[in-house]
Amino acid sequence: MLRCHTPPQCRLGAGGAGAGVLLRQRSEVAVRCRARQVSGVEAAAGTPAARAAVEGGERTSLAERLRLGSLLEDGLSYKESFIVRCYEVGINKTATVETIANLLQEVGCNHAQSVGFSTDGFATTTTMRKLGLIWVTNRMHIEIYKYPAWGDVVEIETWCQEDGKIGTRRDWILKDLANGEVIGRATSKWVMMNQNTRRLQRVSDDVRDEVFVHCPKTPRLAFPEENNGSLKKIPVLTDPAQHSRLGLVPRRADLDMNQHVNNVTYIGWVLESIPQDIIDTHELQTITLDYRRECQHDDIVDSLTYIEEGEEKSSNGSAFAAPHPEEQRQFLHCLRFAGNGNEINRGRTVWRKLAR
Repeated sequence: MLRCHTPPQCRLGAGGAGAGVLLRQRSEVAVRCRARQVSGVEAAAGTPAARAAVEGGERTSLAERLRLGSLLEDGLSYKESFIVRCYEVGINKTATVETIANLLQEVGCNHAQSVGFSTDGFATTTTMRKLGLIWVTNRMHIEIYKYPAWGDVVEIETWCQEDGKIGTRRDWILKDLANGEVIGRATSKWVMMNQNTRRLQRVSDDVRDEVFVHCPKTPRLAFPEENNGSLKKIPVLTDPAQHSRLGLVPRRADLDMNQHVNNVTYIGWVLESIPQDIIDTHELQTITLDYRRECQHDDIVDSLTYIEEGEEKSSNGSAFAAPHPEEQRQFLHCLRFAGNGNEINRGRTVWRKLAR
């Protein structure tokens, strides 16, 4: 089996002009790998067996060989590198928070596949598939200390571990590969659901044995436990919202493989009700979302934003000092069904003032 090995200097990164060298080296590696793969496929393209292999299992192994990611030596975490592309950046020429969330989801799925879980996109084990069980997101917390720009190379490490009796926790650390600087962290909680009844279910011993053999034996957390904003509760919102965007409708492209609205879409809906003056003068530093109900393609959604005053803010141990409180703004959020007013999710965002 052909393997693509990344040069040591690419894994370690380099500062200044070394970033350009790093990108060229990664591009050369990718080109060489693709050339060798295409050559091998074309050599046997005339045979039915070759065509069947390409259309079947070989497609997965080809993706694995071209992917710039792999399990670490202990097999308990996974790292993958991504180049920020032009369609993944916003008006500031830096990656959007939706881009970051999509990359987190991608590296999490690739990690699950690398340890042998299902390739159906649900990261399910053999026992889970027999029982019709899937993982669903319960909470997502993302902190970005510095947004990567178009053309930057981001390295993301992820791992998962047990979280009580009913779910798992997945953490991520994001680095600028050019200089090794930590530019973001994220954590999430997942619970098990019966795909047919849509009811939550405890993690059985059989599933626990299949899943947690691939997890660190002692807790490993992306954020320090002290003064940890990722654990902070989000209150029920009852007062009239200061800002709102009503009548949001899911697009067909917003649906995932479970036939409900993708987790990342909710982030975009939350941002729709942020006042324009905040968008113009601040950038998103932290977002926390608690997922409470599924949203289907024919639902209509209202996005409500509330100003949260008098809250103590922290940088959660990042390498970047927390901005002065006067330069931060903090909001609470609620997404609800327009028809009956039931909560879909609730959230919190923290915004830092843009440097001019």
